[in-house]
Amino acid sequence: MKVSSRKLKHVNLTTSGDLSLYFIGCGSAFAKTLNQNNILISKGDDHLLVDCGTKCSQALFDVGVSIAQIKNYLITHSHADHIGGLEEVQLFYRYVFQQKPTMFITRAYEKILWEQSLRGGSELSEKTPLTFKDLWNTVRPRKLKHYPRETFETQVGNINIKMPRTMHFPDSATSWKQCAWSCGIIIDDRIFFTSDTRFDPDLLFSLDQKFNFEVIFHDCQLFTAGVHASLEELSTLPEKLRKKIILMHYGDNWQDFRAQARKAGFHSWAKEGHLYSFSMDDD
Repeated sequence: MKVSSRKLKHVNLTTSGDLSLYFIGCGSAFAKTLNQNNILISKGDDHLLVDCGTKCSQALFDVGVSIAQIKNYLITHSHADHIGGLEEVQLFYRYVFQQKPTMFITRAYEKILWEQSLRGGSELSEKTPLTFKDLWNTVRPRKLKHYPRETFETQVGNINIKMPRTMHFPDSATSWKQCAWSCGIIIDDRIFFTSDTRFDPDLLFSLDQKFNFEVIFHDCQLFTAGVHASLEELSTLPEKLRKKIILMHYGDNWQDFRAQARKAGFHSWAKEGHLYSFSMDDD
């Protein structure tokens, strides 16, 4: 894995063939000095935007990328820092670009996303009420068998994505089965991006045993409570896992915790505006 030495001033949607992850932001929902924890995946001529929060289109614009260029979307769950920019996307595509972007989404989550979040701002835009399918092309991930928890798989060009369910909210849930829809993503069987999740050791143990990830980008809250994994909780994981974990989705005061994270032996903190590249030669 190579990390860009400085923040990118311009982002490309294509690569020479290597896999790349660009961190549009690495901040929590409440961060003010950081953009939201959304990423752009690229490999060869293919790309995928994972989550599209309220700040996402502006953050992309600042590095030379218009939402008109982003064709493929995958949403991990329905909090505003992950879906708040979708209304702009779907209405821009319909009325300015006159096309439909593509979303990789299960049938069950499409219903949740539309009925509970996107419908109100878009359905009555025209004389005939609009539906999700009027605004989006959909690709249905297929459900995989013999996984420790519900997991789906899809292909975005030459990028393989697996979507294991995660335990995020509500805070009263005792397993992922009791939670609202949320998922992490496994990229090319090499990288695990948890998106938002509570502390869930079984998720990490079972998936790392299966895939032996090169790196794990993990949700990290700087206090212990609520619906996110905390730095304190993550520090109890085995050293083998801690060495792979790059901390993300953190608060504005993250630098106050650098010494604590270093002592715990984590790989690093995710760097906003930086590109993480994974060579094909390392497959």
